[in-house]
Amino acid sequence: MNSIKTAGRISTRSVTGGSMRIPLASIGALVVLASALGQSPVGAQTDAFFAGKTISLYIGNSVGGGYDLYARILARHMVRHIPGAPMIVAKNMEGGGSLRAANFMASVAPRDGTAFATIGRGTAFAPLIGQRGANFDATKLTWVGSANDEVSACASWHTSGVVTAQDLFSKELVIGSTVASDDASQLPKLMNGLLGTKFKLVLGYPGGNEMNLAMERTETQGRCGLSWSSFAATQPEWVKSKKVNLLFQVSFAKHRDLPEVPLLLDLANTPEQRQILRLFAVRQVMGRPFFAPPDVPADRAAILRNAFDKTMADAEFLAEATKAKLEINPVSGVKVEQIVKEIYQTPPDLVKKAAELMN
Repeated sequence: MNSIKTAGRISTRSVTGGSMRIPLASIGALVVLASALGQSPVGAQTDAFFAGKTISLYIGNSVGGGYDLYARILARHMVRHIPGAPMIVAKNMEGGGSLRAANFMASVAPRDGTAFATIGRGTAFAPLIGQRGANFDATKLTWVGSANDEVSACASWHTSGVVTAQDLFSKELVIGSTVASDDASQLPKLMNGLLGTKFKLVLGYPGGNEMNLAMERTETQGRCGLSWSSFAATQPEWVKSKKVNLLFQVSFAKHRDLPEVPLLLDLANTPEQRQILRLFAVRQVMGRPFFAPPDVPADRAAILRNAFDKTMADAEFLAEATKAKLEINPVSGVKVEQIVKEIYQTPPDLVKKAAELMN
């Protein structure tokens, strides 16, 4: 084979281990063979492991919402980038604002690479703020990546009487949410206690679709924690006809579509307020997070991360995402892991104050 090159002679001495004698020539031949095949023995075992397997992708939100759309499109294309040609089956596991799925992944799901999940961007930080029912350690999860560095928004229905962010300080706005641990609940509570806004929460909606329907029926007057990319994709007529007012956006920089909408951080009046709001806003960087359970073997975790990264650049995936009007601005699993660890190192006094307000 002309792709194999040798330098010098292979020694014919032997390595002795107990009663076993292995010629160095044999060891050299094995190394050359593995190189020629383009595959290490460990890599070959990993490829063989995934062959014929079914990988479960758990979605911690309801069918039809933004997290669901991202996950199902990812599942259709990521399979092409995992050696061994496994299947990926998407399964919804909504409940507790994604806490059900997060707890399941941390304690029940198989840790062999055949299960990964997506949850709400804020769910990973539920244990940090002492959220009841958060029974997992986010720093030990195997972070695969995020499909988008997300910008979220707070919006009011056009008949609500609340048109700008400044109106929130003088007028009540009734908004829907799933549970107390959801972004759509935590942010309004944080702003009420920290800034003096007048949000009123109505809990119990299964997901984004139901919250949108509640606005349309005027059961509620708005939504917060609203992912701009998915909202623009699923409700383009609302945006075009201005059925909603975008009050502010949550990110570190304004979305290119929303140059006139103020940032959440712009509403802060003191350095402490800005620090606490920043603690909330940083989760946007991992706006569409995917992760596997703790203790997944390193080689299999690397394959999942690599497959995710390749999918994010896959022409067919990008074409389908564009057709569905889903924004793709990926963040690597390594970066998401760093973000989670950094947030969990936030000074305790700031965490305590934020937790008291959000809980």
